[in-house]
Amino acid sequence: MQPFFEQVGIPQDRSWLLYDRQLPEFPFNWHYHPEYELTLTLNSRGMRFVGDSVEPYGDGDLVLLAPNVPHAWQSGAVIAGHPGPCNLHRALVCWFDGAWAMRLTDLIPELAPVAALLDRARRGLAFGQATSDRLRVRMLAMPDLPDMERAIEMLAILGQLARAPDARPLAAGEIVVSQIPRDRDRMQRVLDWLHLHYREPLRLAPLCDRANLTESQLQRVFKRATRMSISQYVNQLRLGQACQLLVRTDRSMALIATDCGFSDAAHFARQFRAARSTTPSRYRAMFRHAMTE
Repeated sequence: MQPFFEQVGIPQDRSWLLYDRQLPEFPFNWHYHPEYELTLTLNSRGMRFVGDSVEPYGDGDLVLLAPNVPHAWQSGAVIAGHPGPCNLHRALVCWFDGAWAMRLTDLIPELAPVAALLDRARRGLAFGQATSDRLRVRMLAMPDLPDMERAIEMLAILGQLARAPDARPLAAGEIVVSQIPRDRDRMQRVLDWLHLHYREPLRLAPLCDRANLTESQLQRVFKRATRMSISQYVNQLRLGQACQLLVRTDRSMALIATDCGFSDAAHFARQFRAARSTTPSRYRAMFRHAMTE
């Protein structure tokens, strides 16, 4: 499954968007978007997918994602006896544009820690239970705040996250799009193509056509924008898909290798071990053991 592009659509008269998501289940929805995303998940347990990271999540799961990081939450069960809407999984989702945040941090020197936080979020950041508990009431109150107070509160929450000592990165590699407008537009077209075709043998010609660049120019712009080579980025997409299939299916290693674009099971095993410091079969066993505890 390729991650699909999600159009968030922040209104022009808003600097960011808040969505109080309450559903009978969170279906697996592998996607990406050019906005930052802060998500607090409540009354729910299941699996969280961020890049090549696959982890169980529970009540109070708090995660910050940079633009274009593929991600999904898949619910397993509501938490019985938990306060809140009965039998509904809930997530408070905050989307905001990186340019808005950078303008603020450039204008207000005191917000420099927030700029550093956003830079770290390019691998995805998960926060510990202590930080989640400290911010839970504030985030739950945001839907009822007037627009101006809500915007101020959002900045205050980002400031708290910037100082949180329990933040940890999720994905093995970084995904970030340059803030240079021309590079950003080119890179979005390139990323869209890669997200659709990463299982195929890597060819630079279609990417050069979309970016209107030579191969050497494309490689240089891509490295500047994402801090990795094109082949490294494609490998990360393939490993992310492999992690999902290991956890969500009983497919053989050979089938997973083929489905994710690796030449064979041996190539898949080498790449997986280099990235995750374990074998695919051991990863599958460890994750399923963790889910049954």
